[in-house]
Amino acid sequence: MWIRGVGIAAAVVVGVLAVLVGAAWAFQRSLVFVPDPSPVTTPDDVREVTFTTSDDVELFAWLVEPGAGAPDRETAVLYAPGNGGNRGGRIGIGRALADEGFTVLLMDYRGYGGNPGSPSEEGLAKDARAAAGVLRGEGFGPERTLYLGESIGTGVVARLQADRPPAGMLLRWPFTSFVDVGSHHYPFLPVGLLMRDRFPVETYVSSSEVPVTVVSGTDDEVVPAEQSARVADTAGRLEEVVALDGVGHNDPQMFGRPVVEALFRLADAHVGVSAP
Repeated sequence: MWIRGVGIAAAVVVGVLAVLVGAAWAFQRSLVFVPDPSPVTTPDDVREVTFTTSDDVELFAWLVEPGAGAPDRETAVLYAPGNGGNRGGRIGIGRALADEGFTVLLMDYRGYGGNPGSPSEEGLAKDARAAAGVLRGEGFGPERTLYLGESIGTGVVARLQADRPPAGMLLRWPFTSFVDVGSHHYPFLPVGLLMRDRFPVETYVSSSEVPVTVVSGTDDEVVPAEQSARVADTAGRLEEVVALDGVGHNDPQMFGRPVVEALFRLADAHVGVSAP
């Protein structure tokens, strides 16, 4: 009798696990992506632009240009944001970069910031390619364009540079892959089998000839610091590592001077040189 009871208990456990795994598979994108879909009001000092992706999704973005008192570096920055919020929360760093003479495209992915659609790895890749086309239309060739990706945006620009290499790329809190991040946070799930959106940053960066700067901190609660360090260690063409002691994933420094100054140095070293 007890053997039968054990068998029933085991079957119940297996059934519960199957339900959990099935739910994780079915609803993973609602766990992975946390867009703020709210429309945002365009400030007076930025230019709203619209563009259409290859799968006919019309997206809104902001172009932040150097002001009258700022030197024009004739250099564009494609800013690929992280997972939360929308472009309204990045206007501060957009303005800080514009004050240094950069022209900054603050993009929002599908599903973010009033944009239609639902996010996915493939969708974000299409969004970034279309955004890069906006900068080309503004007259910025690859030798005068930099990519700045934060968090999930590092996966977006790491993939983009493989097809459309810029003069340089700054990765703020890169992870080795989204599977590795998921495995860190959900060690009890077979993340490698379940994950549909994988963002293999390390794979793209390790085989790239684009100069890359990695900015991270020691106290990240989202992306383990050792993953950012590994991306830097395996980069095909590492320019610089900026490690901020005691700084977490969304601390103000990650949207402030350390990032601005690191991008400034990257531009000084590589903008105007023929892109690889």
